[in-house]
Amino acid sequence: MKIHEYQAKEILKKYNVAVPKGKVAFSVEEAVSAANEIGGNVWVVKAQIHAGGRGKGGGVKVAKSIDEVREYAQNILGMTLITHQTGPEGKKVKRLLIEQGINILRELYVGITLDRALSKNVLMVSTEGGMEIEKVAAETPERIVKETVEPELGLQQYQARKLAYSLGISGDQLRNCVKFLTALYDAYEKTDASLAEINPLVVTKEGNVLALDAKMNFDDNALDRHPDIVAYRDLDEEDPLEVEASKYSLNYIKLDGNVGCMVNGAGLAMATMDIIKLAGGMPANFLDVGGGANKTTVSNGFKIILSDPNVKAILINIFGGIVRCDRVAEGVIDAAKEMHVHVPIVVRLEGTNAKEAGVLLNQSGLNFEVASSLKDAAEKVTSILSNLEIN
Repeated sequence: MKIHEYQAKEILKKYNVAVPKGKVAFSVEEAVSAANEIGGNVWVVKAQIHAGGRGKGGGVKVAKSIDEVREYAQNILGMTLITHQTGPEGKKVKRLLIEQGINILRELYVGITLDRALSKNVLMVSTEGGMEIEKVAAETPERIVKETVEPELGLQQYQARKLAYSLGISGDQLRNCVKFLTALYDAYEKTDASLAEINPLVVTKEGNVLALDAKMNFDDNALDRHPDIVAYRDLDEEDPLEVEASKYSLNYIKLDGNVGCMVNGAGLAMATMDIIKLAGGMPANFLDVGGGANKTTVSNGFKIILSDPNVKAILINIFGGIVRCDRVAEGVIDAAKEMHVHVPIVVRLEGTNAKEAGVLLNQSGLNFEVASSLKDAAEKVTSILSNLEIN
């Protein structure tokens, strides 16, 4: 689950992570009021969307008067902000973060995430703050310093000091940086975050260390423990079909192709998309219906898949391990009749009672193509699409 920058900073502040003074605004008047409340003579007006690169897209402006705060708020609120992470369609800006201006001396980077190869959290810092960390990793990987955290010990003081030293800071700045890193890791761990990224982390001319930007993602499987974080969810920032799928406990991600995919198991779903591509097709989605593919889950799957107007054919790939294939076939037949599915459907069932399932599908009188293997299924669905284009 993703949240907005201002929400991440609200969370970080609870764990004593230093952040600038700021306030969210949903209108121009709220933006002006927030600037007056914050005080000072310089403010930053920031678009709040679930995407990076907002500054390059015109979504971050420095205002040196209240009139400029008003002007920038009017320009940014309601705009469709296009960045490298939004895609060409962009995202509409519906809220702003108004923040105090900061006397920036240096811009640094700090991030925490899970190193899946080690099954341990890793804390990374770099002197290249304000840049995309992927670019730094590709071009100058030596400028990224990492510390792996032992889960039973947590982040140790010597590790925080080592990382702070690697950033080339000393004195009060060093102490403030160690304090910042320790508090940030505490926030990351206690909120069940999957990512905490501060880019840039700034050292001010006064010697303070602050999170000028903040990005946090959270483990969906742990959200039951954090109702306060769930309350931050912004459905406007999520794909409507993905939101709808989540209501049925379906794992769905919309893609740009025309072959709707319905599969049980994430790994099998990935393999199915790969082989569709290999056969010359384009998957329209990732959809994992889980272990028990019955009439209800299949019906809900059809509903989500067919809500995408780009879908011209469906490939169902189910492995009958937890559930028998003939039971799955009955569910697919019933759901297809109930949902009045009119696009071609290719079905590949493998596992217990797969042969019996094939007989049921072939005798259903519906528009099914029964495949003997995953390769056969991918070739059948791409062939169907080719014929549709010709006709």
